[in-house]
Amino acid sequence: MDRTTLLGIVIGVTSLVLGFVLEGGHIGALFQLTAALIVFGGTLGAVTISFPWSQLKKIPRMLKEAFTEPKRDPHKLIEELVELATVARREGLLALESRAMEHPHPFLREGLMMAVDGVDPQALKQILELTIDTREEEKLRAIRIFEAAGGFAPTMGIIGTVMGLVHVLSNINDPSNLGPAIAVAFIATLYGVASANLLYLPLANKLKARLQEERLELEMMLEGILSLQAGEHPQLIQTKLAAFVQGRVPAKAEREETAYAQAQSSRSA
Repeated sequence: MDRTTLLGIVIGVTSLVLGFVLEGGHIGALFQLTAALIVFGGTLGAVTISFPWSQLKKIPRMLKEAFTEPKRDPHKLIEELVELATVARREGLLALESRAMEHPHPFLREGLMMAVDGVDPQALKQILELTIDTREEEKLRAIRIFEAAGGFAPTMGIIGTVMGLVHVLSNINDPSNLGPAIAVAFIATLYGVASANLLYLPLANKLKARLQEERLELEMMLEGILSLQAGEHPQLIQTKLAAFVQGRVPAKAEREETAYAQAQSSRSA
């Protein structure tokens, strides 16, 4: 469970309700079934019209991704790629075939298998880059659903408010009820604006952040596969991949890079 997503929603909703109560409002006034039906039902209808079923059916999976903390360990991934590079350097790429076939990550498995099969490095790079771009675009299409909902919801709130005001003006003969009726009408606007800015758009931003993390991980795998295919020294591969982690080189990798550079200088001398 990604606690930040749930915590953010709780903090946002609690702040709104608490602020309303501190101003002298009653919590019960915030719950209006008709306003909720207009706003959330209208938003759902608009989204359903805007996107094909092939994308709409991905909403549950994307919601699960937004509320679940992904199991990513870049340091462990670097260690694994360096280990594979060491084996490939000592025994050849064919020695990686069994490990590649059994690897749980499909992207790394396919990349290693192509490297073992002797696919041209340039072609391998193009294929893997295309795979990364395709996966990213596929998820971006699903994320756009939440962004669209964030655009529709405030408009549906205004529609609900206008409908409420129409009902109020049709019963203007009773001035004593005008104030409460108008307040109820504006609840729809509240639902629309609040749901867009506390639910739909933040979820889209969280999914974009997840997507950026995933792309970085895939690019790290791509660089590792190309490096071990080229027969680069494992220590240099570790240093190169470490740059993907927070944009800096770990101290251990830096020391190893220095030692390797010194060794190369000694051989040249």
